[in-house]
Amino acid sequence: MKIRSLIASAVLLAPALAGAQVASIDLANYQLTRTVGLPAGPASEASAVTWNWDRDSLFVVGDEGDAIVEVDRNGTLLSSMSLVGFDDTEGLTYIGGGRFVVVEERLQDAYVLTYNAGGAVSRASLASASLGVTVGNVGLEGISYDPSTGQYVVVKEKTPQQVNAATLNFGTGTSGTANVTSLFDPASLGLSDLSDVQVLSTVLDPSSADYGNLLIYSQESARLLEVSRTGTVLSMYSLAGITDSAEGVTIDRNGVIYIVDETPNMYILTPTPVPLPAAAWLLLSGIAGVAGFGRRKK
Repeated sequence: MKIRSLIASAVLLAPALAGAQVASIDLANYQLTRTVGLPAGPASEASAVTWNWDRDSLFVVGDEGDAIVEVDRNGTLLSSMSLVGFDDTEGLTYIGGGRFVVVEERLQDAYVLTYNAGGAVSRASLASASLGVTVGNVGLEGISYDPSTGQYVVVKEKTPQQVNAATLNFGTGTSGTANVTSLFDPASLGLSDLSDVQVLSTVLDPSSADYGNLLIYSQESARLLEVSRTGTVLSMYSLAGITDSAEGVTIDRNGVIYIVDETPNMYILTPTPVPLPAAAWLLLSGIAGVAGFGRRKK
């Protein structure tokens, strides 16, 4: 292979080795790099955000249940879908194939829908599953689909706080079933409330030590935690003094974390650059050496 071709291959390979796959998560290595506004109308009082890996875009829902909104990483409106008959939408997660699951906080029900840009959908027409009895403003705050198991992780805000695993069977009609079990007692997290949850299996390689872990956000504590499935706190990022109304969190394939609040703003947390793996440096240095030898030979 010619030297020029080797160098071109290395240039293409280096970014892939450097950051195409998220190897691990450590919130201590994150920094707030940008704050962007969300569409004030359809995304007002933003309460949940989820990353759509098929479109590589973000979807946001407000707690008034007016619409699901698609935005890019700059918060720019790309499309929206009207919601009819929803009252208190606090959780949203993407499950693939253009489908989402949204939860109503007080009803503690989950609904599955197919996103139709520019369209509308009525709650009464959707397949649903009940995850608990109807409560006050202390019910389901977040949901995250776990592609490794086909289950969901859901959090209940308080009285009591809950972190649960749920198997949802939406069936073929409008009434499905749910099997809900506790993952751990969240009292050990030391959070004033639970506002959202994000599983990391959507972005991490299965070989990663963090693959099964969760991101949990607390609005009242203004704190984002990485925790294990048994409730061990592994790392933390504080948004104290930055926002006191954030309720939604998600993460994309690059390990970038997005947090939305009711203002509505989106806060973008970026991991510090990871050095090229040793294999990449060896490859690049070896090619450079060969290139130098070629020049000397000429």
